[in-house]
Amino acid sequence: MEHNFLKWILLVCMIRSVTGEGCSLLLKPSRVVVRFGESVSVSCEASRPVRVLGWESAIGAAHTQQDLSVKWKADSLIDWIEEPICYGVFFTAPRQCEEKLNLVLYKTPDAVSITTVNHTGPMMAGKEYQLLCDVQNIAPVQYLTLRWYRGPSEVYNHSFADLTPTSPVQVSSILLITPTKADDGAQYRCVAELDLGPEGPQPPPTVTSEALNATVHYPPALLSPEPETLDVNQGDEITLNCTASGNPTPVYSWQSSHFPQNMEEDQAVLTSSSLLPGTYVCTASNKIDKRSKQFIIKAKLRGGRT
Repeated sequence: MEHNFLKWILLVCMIRSVTGEGCSLLLKPSRVVVRFGESVSVSCEASRPVRVLGWESAIGAAHTQQDLSVKWKADSLIDWIEEPICYGVFFTAPRQCEEKLNLVLYKTPDAVSITTVNHTGPMMAGKEYQLLCDVQNIAPVQYLTLRWYRGPSEVYNHSFADLTPTSPVQVSSILLITPTKADDGAQYRCVAELDLGPEGPQPPPTVTSEALNATVHYPPALLSPEPETLDVNQGDEITLNCTASGNPTPVYSWQSSHFPQNMEEDQAVLTSSSLLPGTYVCTASNKIDKRSKQFIIKAKLRGGRT
């Protein structure tokens, strides 16, 4: 008999009920954030005499006909579509009332990874590349922000507030980069941050990818590319500096008809007191490109003239 009476009460609640400010029910707390598999407990309180007070839920359903409060609880919450509703049937108008619990069940990602799209090996300076951050099994995705870092600096972030799934999903983000030689050796990371609001864990939980170490190939850049003219006395020690940066490391070659015998011609800097007047051309090269520099040595005449 009591069972049939309760079924009738619930049917009336479904047909006509009051929610919001006109409702005499108070949920404590009104919003709960629960990690997947953990326990939860919420109290529903009536502010006036009630005929029936209860929770409609797939798990933890409960009701009372004596008290002004009733609890909904779960020892291990694993139902992604759970939507507990507290209902009350009162002696006076409004006779039906319900409040839906704002329940957020969350799960941090199984993995966060970062890769280059359609590319392996070193990058070329000046060419555009795509970095992909992939996030596996995270929920709810609308609270997720993916933060991209180059070294310690955040360079981009991607939120998913427009998505609505409550169960775990896989999402990704693309970062476009055009590396320069300054990016050689730079580390890129992707951080998945789940900001669940003030009721959620503080600080927001994060999962960070392993670093992607960028290797960037770029052409030689001479330390001092302008041509040089040197006025010297016979027997003076002369230094010709053709140092260049580059990746791969540049190799050097020198061209002149005035090189002394036994002079090494595959080094960046030549230092000698036996270099003859004339033109010397140094070339720094790697597999990307090459750069050349000209040195002109002039002999000083007596009296300081050349």
